[in-house]
Amino acid sequence: MPSSPTVHIEAASTLAVIVSSNEPLLFLSSDLKVIAASATFCRVFEIDPVSIPGRSLSDLGDGEWAMPKLQSLLRATASGSANIQAYEIDLKRADRPTRHLIVHAQTLDDGDTHHIRLLMAVNDVTEARAEARLKDDLIRDKAILLQEVQHRVANSLQIIASVLMQSARRVQSDEARGHLQNAHHRVMSIAALQRQLSTSLGGQVELRAYFKQLCQSLGASMIADPDRLSIQVTADDSAVEADVSVSLGLIVTELVINALKHAFPDERNGVIFIDYQSSGKDWTLSVTDNGVGMPAGSDAPKAGLGTGIVTALVANLKGEITSVDASPGTAVTIRHVDNTTVAVRPSKAV
Repeated sequence: MPSSPTVHIEAASTLAVIVSSNEPLLFLSSDLKVIAASATFCRVFEIDPVSIPGRSLSDLGDGEWAMPKLQSLLRATASGSANIQAYEIDLKRADRPTRHLIVHAQTLDDGDTHHIRLLMAVNDVTEARAEARLKDDLIRDKAILLQEVQHRVANSLQIIASVLMQSARRVQSDEARGHLQNAHHRVMSIAALQRQLSTSLGGQVELRAYFKQLCQSLGASMIADPDRLSIQVTADDSAVEADVSVSLGLIVTELVINALKHAFPDERNGVIFIDYQSSGKDWTLSVTDNGVGMPAGSDAPKAGLGTGIVTALVANLKGEITSVDASPGTAVTIRHVDNTTVAVRPSKAV
């Protein structure tokens, strides 16, 4: 029975759409004969468009499309027992680079119910995959380099700290010895920061472990009797960017050093408590001791280098710092409140 005029019109329109498509397309019969190919397919895969109609898929080009598994999947799709979605293949041609392709195929009803038709779309992702591999390689190389730099910086800081401590032992002046010891403590704390950052992944630093390691380093270098003085850390599950963690770590370092130097005179026992809690973009960091408290009046110490460091770092983090008498001891609290919420004006009545 001859096909109806309507079927011929639909088939002709289908062929016109396929041939003019900007995507690499093949229009196949159920026995994988090529009915039509888009001009883009012919151009991308360097096949003469005149030679395509009526040929088997396996005969295209120099036979590079003769892939048994692809043909098996296409026949299964034509029979309705399979559906090709993002099937990946490597197109290998003599004297040419291998192309990495993603194939999609589905049955297409062009109006002729007596014959199954297949529409096969081919997406060349060779360059995209190569760029992705290059990007992954660069990221991995950068991470390795950064980790190596951080290790070397930490090692260099350890050496500097050792030199400072040796110098402190040799000098006769108590004042000079005190300055060298303070410098040693600060260098050791920064070395601890570097070691922690070198183990962080994805640019995020988990603060609980970070503060614990930092305080362990401070305690090891400044607390002679752990039974007399200790540092305790509590924190939620917050993780912050590396640059923020450095600022927070330096703040904790300065406040802990200050407490160890001034809060527990005359071999007094005590504990320094570090706590960090966050809610959304708001957070609170507190350093509290149960020592002798804050001197007042003429006994109050003058602001030194540590105070200046803390003040500058808190300002950089857009936080506010308060110091109060904790009875006993001193509580220093840094709070950051996010004020980026934009007020919405009510619309005027029309």
